[in-house]
Amino acid sequence: MKMVSIGDINLNVLDRGSGGIPILFVHGFPLDHTMWRRQSDYFSDHERVIVPDLRGFGKSGVTKGTVTMEQHADDLAKLLDALHVDEPIIYCGLSMGGYIGWQFWKQHRERLRGLVQCDTRALPDTKEAAANRLQQAERVVVEGSGFVADAMLPRLFAAETIAEQPEMVAAMERIMRATPSEGIAAAARGMAMRENFIEQIEQIDVPTLIVVGEHDAIAPPEEMQTIADAIPEAVWLQVPGAGHMAPLENPTVFNDGLAEFITM
Repeated sequence: MKMVSIGDINLNVLDRGSGGIPILFVHGFPLDHTMWRRQSDYFSDHERVIVPDLRGFGKSGVTKGTVTMEQHADDLAKLLDALHVDEPIIYCGLSMGGYIGWQFWKQHRERLRGLVQCDTRALPDTKEAAANRLQQAERVVVEGSGFVADAMLPRLFAAETIAEQPEMVAAMERIMRATPSEGIAAAARGMAMRENFIEQIEQIDVPTLIVVGEHDAIAPPEEMQTIADAIPEAVWLQVPGAGHMAPLENPTVFNDGLAEFITM
């Protein structure tokens, strides 16, 4: 791990492997780069893997107020510049990382070789959901990160994951509870104001892999199938036995699917 300056802030990033295709793995909310450990171990033997903590998460610097998905996308482009990554990359994002992925395509299309969107949505928040996020942002600043973990954890994983992989679930809970409260609040405000991307996805013109856990309760397979159907020649991967954290819950199926996608 190393700290990389992108101008106004430092990002903590894992940069492993050399040669091959650079893969940028972007974590979900409110987690950090460690959710991609099984992917970084698997792919770094043949590809270059770049796995950052986003602004406000993990050990990266924290910005108070609001951090939009557009700003996160620009941060990642600046990170690639700082790491001297000149060739097109595979962008792989989960959940909030997927929201950022839509903006990365929109703002930095020339940097993309392929796009992998995992357990995410193209629709914006409803008015009610946006209001809940804003309320969550105010509450987390006062109470700390613990209540976010309590609220989110049961919805992140499939029931069999919770039963069969309790140590992994507990590790993710510890990360959530350790996430800076101001980072959570800034990202929650940014997600509440994200744009409706559903009418733009049919314009995506890079190879795209759409991934969803079989039991995802946050980004259901039916909704993600609609996204896959709208993107020209998108590749579809439903991960059995997994919930919202499909790459973490069933890494064998996910890694095999991503490896096949990279070689297409």
